[in-house]
Amino acid sequence: MPLTPLAEIEPVSRESTAAIIARQLREAIMNGSLPPGAQLGETDLAAQFQVSRGPLREAMQRLVSEGLLRSIRHRGLFVIELEPDDIHDIYSARLAVERAALIRVLQGDREAAADRLAEAVREMADAAGGEDPAAVTEADLRFHEVLVAESGSKRLARMSRTLLIETRMCLSALRSTYSSDEERVTEHKRIAEAIRSGDQETAVSLLAAHMEDALHRLAPGTTLLPQG
Repeated sequence: MPLTPLAEIEPVSRESTAAIIARQLREAIMNGSLPPGAQLGETDLAAQFQVSRGPLREAMQRLVSEGLLRSIRHRGLFVIELEPDDIHDIYSARLAVERAALIRVLQGDREAAADRLAEAVREMADAAGGEDPAAVTEADLRFHEVLVAESGSKRLARMSRTLLIETRMCLSALRSTYSSDEERVTEHKRIAEAIRSGDQETAVSLLAAHMEDALHRLAPGTTLLPQG
């Protein structure tokens, strides 16, 4: 008996034009090519991408829903500018997600997870002091992506992806606050070692201290610690 066609089902196709545009705009925001506060002009972008305004508008609305663009009535779309409260919110959410991921990792194959985390630490160490500052940042983000991925939770991974996009916007400013990249390498190495040893209390404490330190550098006067 033939299947009844479903009007809602469309043929599977390759990545849509809107998705490609959204990905490229997202990367431009993350690497600073589109800096905070920059206005996105439809006419110029449509000409640059060589597309009609339809898929461009769809792509930009995706980034609005992700929180990377904001719409101002009668003015247009702008790249978000992260205020201290935004940075605090990002790192508070990241700590909640990554703490949950870390605990799941410790309940699973922590040796395999520690191996992958150690690999990210080595990438960071190799990049430290090099000519490409972005390489250290990429390795830093890779460490946190691996930590969440190793938890095996699709939902934690999905939440983490958006948070890490916003985090990337902060990292060029964060890097300038360290006297050397070795400090960042050491922080991540200690977290990986605590996971390998199965010491949950130490691992969680190091992760929280890592997030608190980054927040203090990016938004002095704010804290993730409970206020009594």
